Amino acid sequence: MTATTAPLLLGVRHHGPGSARAVRAALDAARPAAVLIEGPPEGDALLPLAADERMSPPVALLAHAVDDPGRASFWPMAEFSPEWVAIRWALDHGAAVRFIDLPATHTLAMAKDPTWEDGDGENGDGGDADDQRYGLRIDPLAVLAGTAGYDDPERWWEDVVEHRGTGAAPNGPPDGASGTRATHTGAGHDPIAVFAGLADAMTALRETYGHGGHDRDLVREAYMRLQLRAARKAHGDGVAVVCGAWHVPALAARTTVTADRALLKGLPKVKTEITWVPWTHRRLARHSGYGAGIDSPGWYGHLFSAPDRPVERWMTKVAGLLRDEDRIVSSAHVIEAVRLAGTLAAMRGRPLAGLTETIDAVRAVMCDGSDVPLGLIRDRLIVGDALGEVPERAPAVPLQRDLTRLQRTLRLKPEALERELDLDLRKETDAARSRLLHRLRLLGVAWGEPVAGRAGTGTFRESWRLRWEPELHVRVAEAGVWGTTVLAAATARAESDAASATALADVTALAERCLLAGLSDALPVVMKALADRAALDADVGHLAQALPALARSLRYGDVRSTDTAALAEVATGLAERVCVGLPPACTGLDADGAAEMRGHLDGVHTAIRLLPDTGDITGRWAGVLDRLAARDSVPGVIRGRAARLLLDDGRLPEDGAARLMGLALSPGTPPADAAAWIEGFVGGGDANPGGGMLLVHDERLLGLVDAWLTTVTAEAFTDVLPLLRRTFSAYEPGVRRTLGELVRRGPASGRTARPEATTPGFAPELDETRADAVLPLVRLLLGAAGADDDELLGAGT
Repeated sequence: MTATTAPLLLGVRHHGPGSARAVRAALDAARPAAVLIEGPPEGDALLPLAADERMSPPVALLAHAVDDPGRASFWPMAEFSPEWVAIRWALDHGAAVRFIDLPATHTLAMAKDPTWEDGDGENGDGGDADDQRYGLRIDPLAVLAGTAGYDDPERWWEDVVEHRGTGAAPNGPPDGASGTRATHTGAGHDPIAVFAGLADAMTALRETYGHGGHDRDLVREAYMRLQLRAARKAHGDGVAVVCGAWHVPALAARTTVTADRALLKGLPKVKTEITWVPWTHRRLARHSGYGAGIDSPGWYGHLFSAPDRPVERWMTKVAGLLRDEDRIVSSAHVIEAVRLAGTLAAMRGRPLAGLTETIDAVRAVMCDGSDVPLGLIRDRLIVGDALGEVPERAPAVPLQRDLTRLQRTLRLKPEALERELDLDLRKETDAARSRLLHRLRLLGVAWGEPVAGRAGTGTFRESWRLRWEPELHVRVAEAGVWGTTVLAAATARAESDAASATALADVTALAERCLLAGLSDALPVVMKALADRAALDADVGHLAQALPALARSLRYGDVRSTDTAALAEVATGLAERVCVGLPPACTGLDADGAAEMRGHLDGVHTAIRLLPDTGDITGRWAGVLDRLAARDSVPGVIRGRAARLLLDDGRLPEDGAARLMGLALSPGTPPADAAAWIEGFVGGGDANPGGGMLLVHDERLLGLVDAWLTTVTAEAFTDVLPLLRRTFSAYEPGVRRTLGELVRRGPASGRTARPEATTPGFAPELDETRADAVLPLVRLLLGAAGADDDELLGAGT
């Protein structure tokens, strides 16, 4: 290394493959004794891990405050990041390597200090959001691109850097639109020249715009200059610095040690810990909020790794993806897309087809002009779903180590790509997986999201949607304050939530989550809090809202072999209080209150059917419904729903239902109230979906509705129409079509008068011989091969 190049300042764009190739070429040419990299010095001890064969980028340094793990910052690195290339070069060549940016102990403290502006859009986790909050730092690339006549900084950077060959890359990127190999990679090419040009450009920008708008940059650069002086004192002129191009002029500036130390005086501090964590390409994208500065990490990764002919190789990847999605893409499509991309680049004056040209070519040739397949290409290839890997010996909080052990034991590998997971809780491994996912959700680590499972699989099935995001490492660190294992932490968190909860519904939901997570040690605390809140809460709506969660908890307890006797006692007492207080609470309600109470009615009805029938709670509930159905002071939607629930449970004969409907639709009833009764009786709901089928199979009730509707006056019809549309629009298309046919033909006045063929597919009487034929199949599905018919019917119920 000559004196004219010392120290060697390599200004880069973070996560730029062209910068990464240029850095590698410059280091190969200069052979420095020490490499200094923009990053937190606390990470110096972790740098040797980068040489571990189990370390696979993208990865990130994660620094967090010990006392407040939620206060954290990331320094992500991909395979094509210049910083990662510099680290690997130094480790491979025996050079000293260090981070020289402002320590995380200061940056994390400054992030919470209102006297400091925070907005490092390069490495921190604030990114663009911080820029908007504190005043936008100038974008050097945008300024340079505009000066060069480009309206897109990304396209300008690709043309001048990413598509530029280097002397150290004999198989470098193609230089022309045809995709041929770069022609300026001869021995005479200077690998340092590109950095000198960028340094001159940044110097001119800083002379025009100052330091760019963030005072913290001045502090960071002062610290980096001090570290550079120390390195030169130890290694002489054999020092190379890899940092953001914006900082190069500041590092080359002549300042005094006293002036730099003055800028660092009085900085706030916080105790920090740092480690390597896996990262993803999705989190490298700018839109993720981490300010990495690139929109297309998958594309950049391809440019960095493709040894030659990157456009042809890219089009081959795209074709393979589309073929996997059953789209017809041939070799001819690939050839034509490459030609079109090259032609577009030549017409636009670009040295090589970039991402814009490849997208346009793929849309025209492989996607038939449609943007729909392009969405898949952007997601899978342009952004990508790569997830890095970190060796187990990397530092981690005890909770993270326990989680990693459980993930390995249960064969639940964290993946960046979203996937569905179906669990059968009768299998021990699946039950353990379910408990782990529920415990993590209780701790705020939302690795899995429950989704509706396959229809008809019963309570022994659970379905989850899994996706591991890098920030979940921060959530795990935050949850570490509750315990050193997932079980202990979830138990402590549940007990704390039970003590602090004020609403009854919150405690019942917590009890349900504890049962799902298998937190038997936390249940006594939660149950005591539940009993206390239930005893003090006199609001029937709150009681009705809390009961369904308790009933579900009892069902989950049966599935998971959990003792729920105490929970059943509380739930039964809650149900009894609802039975006493619900009838008076349903009088004098307006439309919104009636609609809300109808929802509570459905929830309580479903819940009571799941409770152990001690003290004939089911019979008491039926009496409540009977009173509600017959009480004129109760809103029509509640009276109709109560009548429907009684009918479905067999506690109200069909003649009785017809009588109640006739009264509700009599001429003396206001049309709006009558329409509300219809909505409650035949409308859908969680407890009784498919209300329209009742009218399909009972033409007597359909006739009453039809006769009432024909007598509504024109003035009143305008008022009741929205209610009726809301009721009947919830039916499935087939049900609405059948009802229309029945009304058009004119329904019979009674069920016995209905012709056999009135409703296609239904006979007037049950064919017991044909019905018995399905019983062997039902036994097989329910796993009750040896059960008799009565036991079979009970199991099905």
